[in-house]
Amino acid sequence: MSIRLSETTLAEIDGKVAVPTYDRSKLSAGILHFGVGNFHRAHQAVYLDALFETGKGHDFAIVGAGVMPSDQAMRDKLSAQDFLTTVVEQDNARTSARVTGPMVDILPVADAAAIIAKLADPAIKIVSLTVTEGGYFIDSDGVFDPSHPAIAADGQNPDAPKTVFGLIGAGLKRRREAGIAPFTVMSCDNIPHNGKVCRAAVVGTARLYDGEFADWIAGRVAFPNGMVDRITPATSAREIDHCRESFGIDDAWPVYCEEFKQWVLEDHFPAGRPALEEVGVQFVPDVTPYENMKIRILNGGHAIIAYPAGLMDVHFVHEAMETDLVAKFLDKLETEEILPILPPVPNTDLADYYALIKRRFANPKIGDTVRRLCLDGSNRQPKFIVPSILDNLKAGKEPVGLALESALWCRYCRGVTESGATIAPNDPNWDALVERAKAAESDPMAWLEMTEVYGTLKDEPRFAKPFADWLAMLADKGTEATLKTYLGAA
Repeated sequence: MSIRLSETTLAEIDGKVAVPTYDRSKLSAGILHFGVGNFHRAHQAVYLDALFETGKGHDFAIVGAGVMPSDQAMRDKLSAQDFLTTVVEQDNARTSARVTGPMVDILPVADAAAIIAKLADPAIKIVSLTVTEGGYFIDSDGVFDPSHPAIAADGQNPDAPKTVFGLIGAGLKRRREAGIAPFTVMSCDNIPHNGKVCRAAVVGTARLYDGEFADWIAGRVAFPNGMVDRITPATSAREIDHCRESFGIDDAWPVYCEEFKQWVLEDHFPAGRPALEEVGVQFVPDVTPYENMKIRILNGGHAIIAYPAGLMDVHFVHEAMETDLVAKFLDKLETEEILPILPPVPNTDLADYYALIKRRFANPKIGDTVRRLCLDGSNRQPKFIVPSILDNLKAGKEPVGLALESALWCRYCRGVTESGATIAPNDPNWDALVERAKAAESDPMAWLEMTEVYGTLKDEPRFAKPFADWLAMLADKGTEATLKTYLGAA
């Protein structure tokens, strides 16, 4: 008999799994978080839950906020269980669960007035966000695009904004007018220099309606960069059933994740912050080496295995790692074209880090899907793969393997696997990508003409030629034979 998760049933659940021992009724919100998804609840919320268990930081509880229609389902499900979450950590050798409780509310979705009022609350010291890599309105060069229709609309209606960045600006404006010190804005997304990118979006949106105010934000508001890491698949019926059957907890939206987690932050929080260093967060003067390491090796590695595995009809990520050609493709590409061009990381051996990444990818308990890794390539490729291409070219090296990865992405976007199975839309720009991928069958440069992804790489023969050659081979011989050729096994 399962127990429905709620504040009133915690005593019953205690003993089945760990539950909060701190008094949640005495928590007060000090953090407003945009984008209450699985990653946030498996990462930032878990660190705060651990800190609250020490008796510290209880004035830094989380209040959630959302601007997308999809956020409503999360609000409905979490509010019905008093904003509690069952977090299930799955390592290769163990599985454990804990109910976490650092969230105390989620504001009405897309309610600008309610969100701005909370942002103006002096108790809010930090505004954090996980809005995905594609949610920052940036072009292929990583530059904020103020002409995007959603941003332009906020510029015309600054008192009733609809984007996260318009809302943050409106909240800061309200605080400034009331003489309240600004909060710190903390991005938790997988983007190089995420604080800098977030700052550009907030300042750029404000500049559309008030240049002096935009300058005030640029000069007075802190946007620390951070590196976040934890593999966290989407929740499906599989996880909900497992939580009920294995732990006796009826949780409408449990979070399943790997045991490993990492958070590296620049220590720039003028309004104050919780003592997260006491629960494993690394505070450093410059996060750049850590984020480069993670984004290139882990996120880039995800892309490397995703598209060949997807084309070969492999479902789970651990199954991709059990597929000899895919695993060897990852090894060769990482060791020849990614690890060698990465700068040193303090107190870190890159080879050891890569070995850890492979172990994490191979974890059979996570249930992470290849389809999730293939998602949103148009936003992920320019952040996770293209920088490694450019750095190899700068170092005088021909990025043959990275050209193959790009060709595999193009082939995947034709929308059909090697077996003839249809690939369901898997990118916000899916229709355009499919059309372009089909055009690339006769003209490979049609794919590289996506300047928002590749910049000017179409004009770089050291990349464009191997890309065209690999794409032709994929069309002629298929994924398996092409991988064997790259690996020297043909």
